[in-house]
Amino acid sequence: MDPTTDRPAYPEHPRDPLEPARDVAARLKKRLAAAILGRDEVIELVLVALLADGHVLLEDYPGSGKTTLAKALGDAIDDPVHGLPGFRRIQFTPDLLPSDVTGVTVFEPDTRQFVFRPGPIFAHVVLADEVNRTSPKVQAAMLEAMAEKQVTTDAGTRPLDDLFFVIATQNPLDVAGTYPLPVAQLDRFLFKIRMEHVSRTAELAVLATLRERKAPPVDPRVARDELLAARAAIEACVHVAEPIRECLVDVAAALRSDDRALQGISTRSLVLAVPALQALACLRGRDHVRGEDLETLAPRLFAHRLELQPGVDDPLPLITAALAHGLERLARRTLQR
Repeated sequence: MDPTTDRPAYPEHPRDPLEPARDVAARLKKRLAAAILGRDEVIELVLVALLADGHVLLEDYPGSGKTTLAKALGDAIDDPVHGLPGFRRIQFTPDLLPSDVTGVTVFEPDTRQFVFRPGPIFAHVVLADEVNRTSPKVQAAMLEAMAEKQVTTDAGTRPLDDLFFVIATQNPLDVAGTYPLPVAQLDRFLFKIRMEHVSRTAELAVLATLRERKAPPVDPRVARDELLAARAAIEACVHVAEPIRECLVDVAAALRSDDRALQGISTRSLVLAVPALQALACLRGRDHVRGEDLETLAPRLFAHRLELQPGVDDPLPLITAALAHGLERLARRTLQR
C-alpha cells in the first residue's frame, strides 16, 4: 500500500515482458564476445537463430573460430536437471555411420539387458563439423534430427531436447571428396553465414589476449529453462504486423518469378523467417518487427535456399531486387495507415 494515499502501490511502468529475454541474450553475447573476437555480427546471428529455434550453417575457412564459438555457447548453458552435455562435436567423415551420430543399443552382460547408449547428437549445442563430408545416409539422420528433434535407431524413435541446436560447418573451397547437401537439408538451416577473415585490429586483439581468454569465464551461465522461456516470450510479445507478412510473401513471389532462379524459396523458409525477425527485433530493443529487420536477415535467410540458373553464381542480386520491391510496397502501406 502507498501510505500517502491508502491505495495499492503499482509501479509507474510495468515490467517489460521481453526484459528477461534480452537479459539472457546479453549474458550469452558477453560470454561469446569474450571467447571469440571480431565476430560481433556472427554472434548476433547465432543468438537470433538460437532464440528462433533454428539451426546455422557456417561456411568458413579452417581456424576461423567456429569450434570456439560453438563450444563457448554450449558451455554457457546450464542444465543440471536433465544432465545433457552443453556441447558435443561431431567430425563428419566419409566412413561415419548413422549410429555414430544417433547412438547404439548394446548388450550389458551384468544386467543381461540391451541398453541404449546415446550418441553425440544428444546435447544442447552440436557442432557438425564439415557436414558435407559424410555420406547421404548420415546426412539423412541429421535431417531427421534437425527437422523433427528426434532420432530413429534400432530401439525406436527417441526425442531430442527442446533446446537442440546445430551449428554445422563446411569449407567453401575444399570440395574434393564431399557430398553436397541436398536442398531439403539446406532448407532446414535458418541461416547460412559466411565467416570472412577478421580485421587487423581484431587479429591483434586475439594475439594480445591469449592468456586471458584461456581462463574459465566468470560470467554466470544461462539456464536451459531461461532460454526456453526467452523463446516463448519473444514468440508471444514481439508483434509481426500484417504488412510485414505481406512483404515476406512478396519477396518470395519475386524470387520465384525471377528468370535467374531455377527454383525459388519454400513456404517453410517464410515460416522460419517469422521467429527470426521477432528475435532480431527483441535484441534490438523493440516489441515489433520492422522492414529493416527483414533487410538485415534476408540474405542469410534466402541465399542458400535459391537454386540458380546455369551461369548465375551470386544469389545476392536476386535477393536485393526482390527485397527492394517488397520494402517499397511495405513503405507505401505504412504511409497509407
